[in-house]
Amino acid sequence: MKSPEIPIAREGYPFIALSAFVTLIIAILGYTLLALPALAITTFVVYFFRDPERIGPVSDDALTSPADGKVILIEKIIDDQYLLGQVYKVSIFMNVFNVHVNRAPVNGTVEKVVYTPGKFYSADSDRGAMHNEHCATLLHSASGHRLAFVQVAGLIARRIVCWLEVDDQVRRGQRFGLIRFGSRVDLYIPTQTQLEIAVGQKVRAGETVIGYLS
Repeated sequence: MKSPEIPIAREGYPFIALSAFVTLIIAILGYTLLALPALAITTFVVYFFRDPERIGPVSDDALTSPADGKVILIEKIIDDQYLLGQVYKVSIFMNVFNVHVNRAPVNGTVEKVVYTPGKFYSADSDRGAMHNEHCATLLHSASGHRLAFVQVAGLIARRIVCWLEVDDQVRRGQRFGLIRFGSRVDLYIPTQTQLEIAVGQKVRAGETVIGYLS
Protein backbone atom coordinates (compact mmCIF):
# COMPACT_ATOMS: atom_id res chain seq x y z
CA MET A 1 0.00 0.00 0.00
CA LYS A 2 1.31 3.44 -0.93
CA SER A 3 2.14 5.51 2.13
CA PRO A 4 0.20 8.78 2.50
CA GLU A 5 1.90 11.96 1.32
CA ILE A 6 1.91 15.33 3.06
CA PRO A 7 1.47 17.91 0.30
CA ILE A 8 3.60 20.98 0.95
CA ALA A 9 3.70 24.27 -0.98
CA ARG A 10 7.08 24.54 -2.68
CA GLU A 11 7.68 28.01 -1.20
CA GLY A 12 7.84 26.33 2.20
CA TYR A 13 10.79 24.07 1.43
CA PRO A 14 13.54 26.60 2.33
CA PHE A 15 11.84 27.47 5.63
CA ILE A 16 11.31 23.82 6.53
CA ALA A 17 14.89 22.91 5.60
CA LEU A 18 16.35 25.78 7.63
CA SER A 19 14.22 25.02 10.68
CA ALA A 20 14.99 21.30 10.49
CA PHE A 21 18.73 21.99 10.12
CA VAL A 22 18.80 24.29 13.15
CA THR A 23 16.84 21.69 15.15
CA LEU A 24 19.30 18.97 14.14
CA ILE A 25 22.32 21.05 15.14
CA ILE A 26 20.77 21.86 18.52
CA ALA A 27 20.05 18.16 19.10
CA ILE A 28 23.59 17.12 18.08
CA LEU A 29 25.06 19.66 20.50
CA GLY A 30 22.99 18.11 23.26
CA TYR A 31 20.82 21.11 24.14
CA THR A 32 17.75 19.04 25.03
CA LEU A 33 15.75 21.92 26.49
CA LEU A 34 16.18 23.87 23.26
CA ALA A 35 15.74 20.91 20.94
CA LEU A 36 12.13 20.28 21.91
CA PRO A 37 10.93 23.87 21.19
CA ALA A 38 12.96 23.84 17.96
CA LEU A 39 11.26 20.60 16.93
CA ALA A 40 7.87 22.16 17.72
CA ILE A 41 8.74 25.17 15.52
CA THR A 42 9.78 22.88 12.66
CA THR A 43 6.53 20.95 12.99
CA PHE A 44 4.56 24.20 12.87
CA VAL A 45 6.43 25.40 9.76
CA VAL A 46 5.57 22.13 7.99
CA TYR A 47 1.95 22.52 9.13
CA PHE A 48 1.82 26.15 7.96
CA PHE A 49 2.94 25.32 4.41
CA ARG A 50 0.59 22.35 4.00
CA ASP A 51 -1.22 22.29 0.66
CA PRO A 52 -4.08 19.75 0.78
CA GLU A 53 -6.07 18.68 -2.24
CA ARG A 54 -9.57 20.13 -2.51
CA ILE A 55 -12.74 18.95 -4.24
CA GLY A 56 -14.78 21.80 -5.70
CA PRO A 57 -18.50 22.10 -6.49
CA VAL A 58 -20.05 20.60 -9.61
CA SER A 59 -21.94 23.67 -10.85
CA ASP A 60 -20.16 25.72 -13.53
CA ASP A 61 -21.76 28.90 -12.13
CA ALA A 62 -20.29 28.44 -8.65
CA LEU A 63 -17.70 30.95 -7.46
CA THR A 64 -15.49 29.40 -4.79
CA SER A 65 -13.43 30.92 -2.01
CA PRO A 66 -9.90 31.98 -3.00
CA ALA A 67 -8.62 31.46 0.54
CA ASP A 68 -9.06 29.50 3.75
CA GLY A 69 -10.17 31.61 6.70
CA LYS A 70 -13.10 33.58 8.07
CA VAL A 71 -15.36 35.98 6.20
CA ILE A 72 -14.93 39.34 7.95
CA LEU A 73 -16.70 41.63 5.48
CA ILE A 74 -19.49 41.51 2.90
CA GLU A 75 -20.59 44.84 1.50
CA LYS A 76 -21.80 46.51 -1.66
CA ILE A 77 -19.41 49.28 -2.70
CA ILE A 78 -18.43 51.50 -5.60
CA ASP A 79 -15.11 50.07 -6.71
CA ASP A 80 -12.91 52.74 -8.27
CA GLN A 81 -9.73 50.63 -8.37
CA TYR A 82 -10.42 47.40 -10.22
CA LEU A 83 -13.85 46.86 -11.79
CA LEU A 84 -14.85 50.55 -11.81
CA GLY A 85 -18.45 50.16 -10.76
CA GLN A 86 -20.78 48.80 -8.10
CA VAL A 87 -19.64 45.42 -6.77
CA TYR A 88 -19.79 43.13 -3.79
CA LYS A 89 -16.61 43.14 -1.74
CA VAL A 90 -15.98 39.98 0.27
CA SER A 91 -13.00 39.89 2.62
CA ILE A 92 -11.53 36.66 4.00
CA PHE A 93 -9.07 36.83 6.89
CA MET A 94 -6.42 34.11 7.25
CA ASN A 95 -4.77 33.50 10.60
CA VAL A 96 -1.48 31.65 11.00
CA PHE A 97 -3.28 28.31 11.45
CA ASN A 98 -5.13 28.44 8.12
CA VAL A 99 -3.89 26.91 4.86
CA HIS A 100 -2.26 29.82 3.04
CA VAL A 101 -2.29 28.57 -0.54
CA ASN A 102 -4.71 30.67 -2.59
CA ARG A 103 -6.92 29.29 -5.39
CA ALA A 104 -8.70 30.80 -8.38
CA PRO A 105 -12.44 31.31 -7.68
CA VAL A 106 -13.63 30.70 -11.27
CA ASN A 107 -12.47 29.53 -14.68
CA GLY A 108 -11.22 32.40 -16.79
CA THR A 109 -8.46 34.50 -18.35
CA VAL A 110 -6.16 36.85 -16.44
CA GLU A 111 -6.56 40.45 -17.63
CA LYS A 112 -4.13 42.18 -15.31
CA VAL A 113 -1.90 41.56 -12.29
CA VAL A 114 -0.99 44.64 -10.25
CA TYR A 115 1.42 44.56 -7.32
CA THR A 116 1.36 47.59 -5.00
CA PRO A 117 3.92 48.03 -2.19
CA GLY A 118 2.65 49.36 1.12
CA LYS A 119 2.52 49.06 4.88
CA PHE A 120 2.06 46.02 7.13
CA TYR A 121 -0.80 46.87 9.45
CA SER A 122 -3.07 44.16 10.83
CA ALA A 123 -4.85 42.64 7.83
CA ASP A 124 -8.28 42.69 9.49
CA SER A 125 -8.13 46.43 10.24
CA ASP A 126 -9.39 49.40 8.20
CA ARG A 127 -5.82 50.74 7.96
CA GLY A 128 -4.66 47.40 6.63
CA ALA A 129 -7.37 47.38 3.96
CA MET A 130 -6.38 50.84 2.79
CA HIS A 131 -2.60 50.95 3.11
CA ASN A 132 -1.10 47.44 3.17
CA GLU A 133 1.02 45.89 0.46
CA HIS A 134 -1.22 43.98 -1.94
CA CYS A 135 -1.37 42.16 -5.26
CA ALA A 136 -4.55 42.40 -7.35
CA THR A 137 -5.53 40.00 -10.13
CA LEU A 138 -8.31 40.96 -12.56
CA LEU A 139 -10.01 38.04 -14.25
CA HIS A 140 -12.46 37.67 -17.12
CA SER A 141 -14.45 34.56 -16.30
CA ALA A 142 -15.38 31.87 -18.82
CA SER A 143 -19.03 32.88 -18.29
CA GLY A 144 -18.34 36.47 -19.33
CA HIS A 145 -18.07 38.17 -15.93
CA ARG A 146 -15.25 40.38 -14.68
CA LEU A 147 -14.00 40.04 -11.13
CA ALA A 148 -10.92 40.76 -9.04
CA PHE A 149 -9.20 39.04 -6.15
CA VAL A 150 -6.63 40.87 -4.06
CA GLN A 151 -3.99 39.32 -1.82
CA VAL A 152 -3.34 41.70 1.08
CA ALA A 153 -0.28 41.53 3.34
CA GLY A 154 -0.69 41.79 7.11
CA LEU A 155 1.10 42.58 10.34
CA ILE A 156 3.12 39.36 10.21
CA ALA A 157 2.78 38.53 6.50
CA ARG A 158 5.72 40.07 4.66
CA ARG A 159 5.65 38.21 1.39
CA ILE A 160 2.89 37.92 -1.20
CA VAL A 161 3.41 35.26 -3.85
CA CYS A 162 1.35 35.31 -7.06
CA TRP A 163 2.20 32.97 -9.93
CA LEU A 164 -0.28 34.43 -12.43
CA GLU A 165 0.56 36.50 -15.51
CA VAL A 166 -1.54 38.37 -18.06
CA ASP A 167 -3.38 36.07 -20.52
CA ASP A 168 -2.97 33.00 -18.30
CA GLN A 169 -5.90 30.59 -18.49
CA VAL A 170 -6.95 29.46 -15.01
CA ARG A 171 -9.29 26.80 -13.71
CA ARG A 172 -11.51 27.17 -10.69
CA GLY A 173 -9.65 25.78 -7.68
CA GLN A 174 -6.26 26.13 -9.37
CA ARG A 175 -3.49 27.28 -7.03
CA PHE A 176 -2.34 30.77 -7.94
CA GLY A 177 -0.21 31.90 -4.99
CA LEU A 178 0.07 32.29 -1.25
CA ILE A 179 0.75 34.85 1.48
CA ARG A 180 3.31 33.93 4.10
CA PHE A 181 2.26 34.01 7.75
CA GLY A 182 -1.27 35.38 7.99
CA SER A 183 -3.25 37.92 5.96
CA ARG A 184 -6.43 38.37 3.90
CA VAL A 185 -7.86 38.05 0.41
CA ASP A 186 -10.50 40.46 -0.91
CA LEU A 187 -12.94 39.47 -3.65
CA TYR A 188 -14.63 42.03 -5.91
CA ILE A 189 -17.53 40.37 -7.71
CA PRO A 190 -20.61 41.42 -9.73
CA THR A 191 -23.65 42.56 -7.74
CA GLN A 192 -25.84 40.05 -9.58
CA THR A 193 -23.96 37.27 -7.81
CA GLN A 194 -26.21 35.13 -5.61
CA LEU A 195 -24.22 35.14 -2.37
CA GLU A 196 -24.12 31.97 -0.28
CA ILE A 197 -21.93 33.07 2.63
CA ALA A 198 -22.26 35.21 5.76
CA VAL A 199 -19.95 37.32 7.90
CA GLY A 200 -18.24 35.14 10.49
CA GLN A 201 -18.44 32.01 8.35
CA LYS A 202 -15.33 29.87 7.94
CA VAL A 203 -14.45 29.04 4.33
CA ARG A 204 -12.04 26.76 2.48
CA ALA A 205 -10.21 27.68 -0.72
CA GLY A 206 -11.44 25.80 -3.76
CA GLU A 207 -14.36 24.20 -1.91
CA THR A 208 -16.65 26.69 -0.20
CA VAL A 209 -19.13 28.34 -2.57
CA ILE A 210 -19.06 32.14 -2.17
CA GLY A 211 -21.95 32.54 -4.59
CA TYR A 212 -23.34 31.80 -8.03
CA LEU A 213 -22.70 34.01 -11.04
CA SER A 214 -26.01 34.59 -12.83
